[in-house]
Amino acid sequence: MSEDSTQGEKEHVSVYTVIMAMVDQMSAIAWQKMGLQPDMFTGNVAVDLSEAKVAIDVTTHLATFLEPHLDEDDKRRLGNLIRDLRVNFVGIGKEANA
Repeated sequence: MSEDSTQGEKEHVSVYTVIMAMVDQMSAIAWQKMGLQPDMFTGNVAVDLSEAKVAIDVTTHLATFLEPHLDEDDKRRLGNLIRDLRVNFVGIGKEANA
């Protein structure tokens, strides 16, 4: 097959697929910045709550674009992810201030 015919058969990538990948990445960064997972680049565990908050806020905002296009199970999973991020952030913030 020629390169042109192969490219013609490829499906386009939906913006919602890309947003979901961004949600996955931002939520992973949030967990890392809360010190609950090792950093994906360094392998070290470090806490940076200001960056964790930004990652959680971005995850939450991106979710608003996805929710109208998700079934009920996926909406629940996404909501649970955001809730878990927020609950852990508050808990870690309390520990840091204690």
